[in-house]
Amino acid sequence: MKRDRAPGSVHRSELVYNPRSQKPGHIRLLSFNIQVGINTQQYGHYLTRGWQHLLPHSRRARTLDQIAAALPDFDLVALQEADGGSLRSGFINQTEYLALKCQFPYWYHQLNRNLGKLAQHSNGFLSRFKPTILEDHKLPGLIPGRGAIVARFGDTRNPLVVVMMHLALSQRARNGQLSYIRDLVRTYNHVVLMGDMNTHAEQLLNNSPLKDTDLQAVHSELNTFPSWRPSRSLDHILVSPSLIVHQFGVLNLPISDHLPIAVEVEVPKSVILETTL
Repeated sequence: MKRDRAPGSVHRSELVYNPRSQKPGHIRLLSFNIQVGINTQQYGHYLTRGWQHLLPHSRRARTLDQIAAALPDFDLVALQEADGGSLRSGFINQTEYLALKCQFPYWYHQLNRNLGKLAQHSNGFLSRFKPTILEDHKLPGLIPGRGAIVARFGDTRNPLVVVMMHLALSQRARNGQLSYIRDLVRTYNHVVLMGDMNTHAEQLLNNSPLKDTDLQAVHSELNTFPSWRPSRSLDHILVSPSLIVHQFGVLNLPISDHLPIAVEVEVPKSVILETTL
């Protein structure tokens, strides 16, 4: 799978993402750390609104609807820091809520930290395409609670493989998780890794187990955190060279403490995406 990574080999046709220009054979992907629907617009809110990680707030439903308004233009959505239906979310499974509101026929909720009625820390997956295989993986680490969702689409012999994840804060734990993910995808030709990776693309591609792959960072120079004054690139979509990137960007949606990232890719004609139930 390893190939020489040529400078500028990811095609960048537009810096402003415009999902309505989608063409046949293209798919649109979005990754968003939604911070359980907490509206964060300054560092002080981590203190003054921190209680919302445990208790419900009337604003949360409005924030979810703002997130939902951005999703209909996309085909595959990866959610991080979603709540699976606990006290703090008003017992609403946020992945299910967004799937139903935006009419995604396929969705999956991955529970990673179960604090009972207080909190259900989760990842979410929304899709307009029917996955041929969907897998739930618990990622390694000294502190449990990180996970990855693996979806395969199209021909089982040569599928499109999409891995959605939320990685650890420490480099050591993160590299253990990336080693695990690398081993999951190393035999596939058409791969997308997407999510909150808690580090910059340079570290991911040059100083982690992913350096042994040919994956390329789409959003390496676009900052996503903090959403009110982005200065760090922590959220990424990494793609195989077989997937042609036509446009990508960071959406101006400062609701969570992260901004969502989006990309439109052209998949090989051999990958047939099924949209019927």
